[in-house]
Amino acid sequence: MTETKIPYKIYLEESEMPRTWYNVRADMKIKPAPLLNPGTGKPCTAEQLGAVFCDELVKQELDDTTREFEIPEEILGFYRMYRPSPLVRAYRLEEKLDTPAKIYYKFEGNNTSGSHKLNSAIAQAYYAKQQGLKGVTTETGAGQWGTALSMACAYLGLDCKVYMVKCSYEQKPFRREVMRTYGASVTPSPSMTTEVGRRILAEDPDTTGSLGCAISEAVEDATTHEGYRYVLGSVLNQVLLHQSVIGVETKIAMDKYGIVPDIIIGCAGGGSNLGGLISPFMGEMLRGEREYEFIAVEPASCPSLTRGVFAYDFCDTGKVCPLAKMYTLGSGFIPSANHAGGLRYHGMSPVLSELYHEGLIKARSVEQTKVFEAAEFFARTEGILPAPESSHAIRAAIDEAVKCRETGEDKTILFGLTGTGYFDMVAYEKFNDGTMDDYIPSDAELEASFAQLPRF
Repeated sequence: MTETKIPYKIYLEESEMPRTWYNVRADMKIKPAPLLNPGTGKPCTAEQLGAVFCDELVKQELDDTTREFEIPEEILGFYRMYRPSPLVRAYRLEEKLDTPAKIYYKFEGNNTSGSHKLNSAIAQAYYAKQQGLKGVTTETGAGQWGTALSMACAYLGLDCKVYMVKCSYEQKPFRREVMRTYGASVTPSPSMTTEVGRRILAEDPDTTGSLGCAISEAVEDATTHEGYRYVLGSVLNQVLLHQSVIGVETKIAMDKYGIVPDIIIGCAGGGSNLGGLISPFMGEMLRGEREYEFIAVEPASCPSLTRGVFAYDFCDTGKVCPLAKMYTLGSGFIPSANHAGGLRYHGMSPVLSELYHEGLIKARSVEQTKVFEAAEFFARTEGILPAPESSHAIRAAIDEAVKCRETGEDKTILFGLTGTGYFDMVAYEKFNDGTMDDYIPSDAELEASFAQLPRF
């Protein structure tokens, strides 16, 4: 098929939507290490996890062998509101960069929540409803996950309690108000409403908060109120499973037009978007069917893959959650308050951490001013105002396309455009005003955080 026949936007028919989620763990020769009980140091049982998470989600979390999970019809019905999402050929970006590379992006921002997070939010809310629960609790950093979950809970008639990282709560009032519009209660974290929040504030009254803090509060809230469970927007195996709909749908669209990517790029915070996008392509590579280059892009101010250590660590600051083996900066690590680019979590998905540890994924970190330079260039070229998180992937895609221009290589680049940045205008304002700084933690800061890791 000639290049001229590939459309600007590739839309699948509704009948071509994926009907199953793909579990990349089934094809991994070395499985992610199990979650550990912080009290015993032994692998968590389904019963122990069931006190925190919904029963069906626990089954998905622990299943390393089932390759495909059928997507329930009610979830598919919700997906049809905004899926299939478009796969876009970035013709204008290619022209502007004067590159021989072909650039594609999977756009996940065409829903009210503005991001890919809705793919897992509706699934987790659905299983909570099926279990007969009253509601769910969660954390949110930049606000995409909290927004998505509030939408899903409103759709299914569930109560939704969101603990939002304090600096984001203050910097992103409109994202907060979208959550409230959908019926969620939103509390800045750390707060005085939980025991762990009060303890964190007693130790540091001026803390700007972190995802680790907010997770601790949300878990405490869920486990101390009957009829509630905690749900998480990234990191966990179950979340990457739900987000695989991105990658499966992308592969269906690319296969339809005979497109094979050479490089696949995703922003990386906790791993939900990156894991979802690369899963079916990684599966091919794990099965020896095809080779790809995978690039995870993270902020220089929170560089868990590029500067973290691969070790068991708490998933939360309050140390009430199970321990996960992952690349981590330490559960007590809090990114600088001037970091406006999202992706603030201290650790990385155990699935992605294992794949990175085996050398199957590359990683790079980028300063936030370079990220916002790429964001504005993309907005002026492709006409979409990207989320700061997504713009990490845009930065790397641009850099790879420029390399192709310099070497003359004709590579096909695919990246995930996880969402839109219309609720992130305070960050854009700082960049445009020239007041945005590039904070990079020192080795001494990281070593002090590593020293607090649990020892077994």
